[in-house]
Amino acid sequence: MKVIASTLNAKFIHTNLAIRYLKAYAAPDHDIEIAEYTINDPALNIVTDLFAKKPDVVGFSCYIWNIEQTVKVIQIMRKIMPNVKIVLGGPEVSYDVVYWLQRLNEIDFIVIGEGEETFKVLLDAFKNGTNTDDIKGIGFMKDGKPVINPIRDKVDLRELPSPFRFPEDRDNLSKRVTYIETSRGCPFSCQFCLSSIEVGVRYFNRDKIKDDIRYLMANGAKTIKFVDRTFNISRSYAMEMFQFLIDEHVPGTVFQFEITGDIMRPEVIDFLNKNAPPGLFRFEIGVQSTNDLTNELVKRRQNFEKLTRTVTMVKEGGKILQHLDLIAGLPEEDYHSFRKTFNDVFALRPEELQLGFLKMLRGTGLRISAKQFGYVYMDHSPYEILQNNVLSFEDVMKIKQVEDVLEKYWNDHRMDHAVDYITSSCFDTPFDFFQNFGSYWDEQGWSRIGHQLEDLYKRLIQFLNEKEIRNRELAEGLMKYDYLLNHRYKPRKAWWDSSSSLSKEERSGLYSAVNENSTLAGQAFSGLRLNERDLYKHTVIEKFPFLLGEYMESGKIIPQDSYGLVYFDPSSGKSSFYPLNMGSLSKLA
Repeated sequence: MKVIASTLNAKFIHTNLAIRYLKAYAAPDHDIEIAEYTINDPALNIVTDLFAKKPDVVGFSCYIWNIEQTVKVIQIMRKIMPNVKIVLGGPEVSYDVVYWLQRLNEIDFIVIGEGEETFKVLLDAFKNGTNTDDIKGIGFMKDGKPVINPIRDKVDLRELPSPFRFPEDRDNLSKRVTYIETSRGCPFSCQFCLSSIEVGVRYFNRDKIKDDIRYLMANGAKTIKFVDRTFNISRSYAMEMFQFLIDEHVPGTVFQFEITGDIMRPEVIDFLNKNAPPGLFRFEIGVQSTNDLTNELVKRRQNFEKLTRTVTMVKEGGKILQHLDLIAGLPEEDYHSFRKTFNDVFALRPEELQLGFLKMLRGTGLRISAKQFGYVYMDHSPYEILQNNVLSFEDVMKIKQVEDVLEKYWNDHRMDHAVDYITSSCFDTPFDFFQNFGSYWDEQGWSRIGHQLEDLYKRLIQFLNEKEIRNRELAEGLMKYDYLLNHRYKPRKAWWDSSSSLSKEERSGLYSAVNENSTLAGQAFSGLRLNERDLYKHTVIEKFPFLLGEYMESGKIIPQDSYGLVYFDPSSGKSSFYPLNMGSLSKLA
């Protein structure tokens, strides 16, 4: 019997942990073949590939991001493979089984909830030709009516076999994200999240997890992401794992965790700040809202003061990158309240700030009580909200404009110094910058066309100038600074207007002076010992509307024209700034 466990990932670099657990648990009785695709693959191409494998059973792991494309695949499959058994599982189909059974005549069974044991028992029945009607944890149609059998007891996670030891996965470990779980369940009851449905937290065997991590690192895994809903719910467990990863990590490997910020103890952060190598860990922290009433309505306990302490301590430690999440559209969070939430969290200056929109997931408490808050949302996945009783569709669209430019100008780190200055010195609040610029971006029609790096700079300066934003000259200077700092080679042509730059005569005079006396750019630059050819080939001299040296040393913006030389090192691909000594230059003049 040929069995395939399949799914459609959001991207090629993603891997699916669930189908690997199914394969591991079913062995050695069943040799399951894994077949992963992406949501961007044409449905017919996926079906063609599956058809060529000549399966007897195909199981699909279903999520909000892949369900509609999976449905297309299933419908085509059934037309050309009428005898294949089609089984669905995963969170998208587990909480509204009757709906999916009635919508999809093409499927045979739905595995409900935790699937390792249930799927194996189902495969045993297929293989032996025995009756499937009484198998626990499945749903199916019988005599035109949906049947949902009682849920199976949860498996003992400590006894689950490893899902990481398949030879066919080894070659791709360095190219893809590896997902790992050390626990299942969540201690919290957030009504917008599926994890709130499962009561309690269960843990895997720690020694097995550590062995798996050693194996993954030894075989080239570069990014290992823990999918535990709250990795730090147990302080002692988190400390043990952190210590293990610090002690045994392979250079180049990054570990990502979802943590709850307000329960992270200061001594744990102190330990990480002192002992973790820079870049080894990455934290994802769900803030969602700072509105107390909103958090109360979704049963989310959160102490923002303690969360702020955690994020601040981690940031000051400089070792761990942080990704903070917000959700627009939660109950009683209107536009003005969300503006405050955004500003509260942006003030922490996380490396990434993810602005998402509430999705009314099947099975969640918020979807069940949607009418209470006047929710209107998409009928199909991802079930994103369109409006509610305090947030109009117009408000949602405005916040989407914020999301668009936030991704381009903050999360992508193309101009960190400039955006940091603009959000703090050119607008009343950070949200106001992103909203005003996002609305302008939309009005210009830029969301419908592509853009290159230079376009991002040109569009931002066009916005600042056209709207006559205060301090825009200093902002433009910092944009120049970011642009040159982040280049690996000397730009062929600058994006900025010649009126804010040096004239040919000024540039020529400065180059001549530096060529005659390299110490004008400081002793460090002089130590490079560049000849005249390399000076002109690998450097740029530019004017800035603030004292460059002071800014580089202290971060202070002092409005006064200054000059800087940027060296683009051809061997390392890095750029370095060297302020020019204006006193010495004026004496030469």
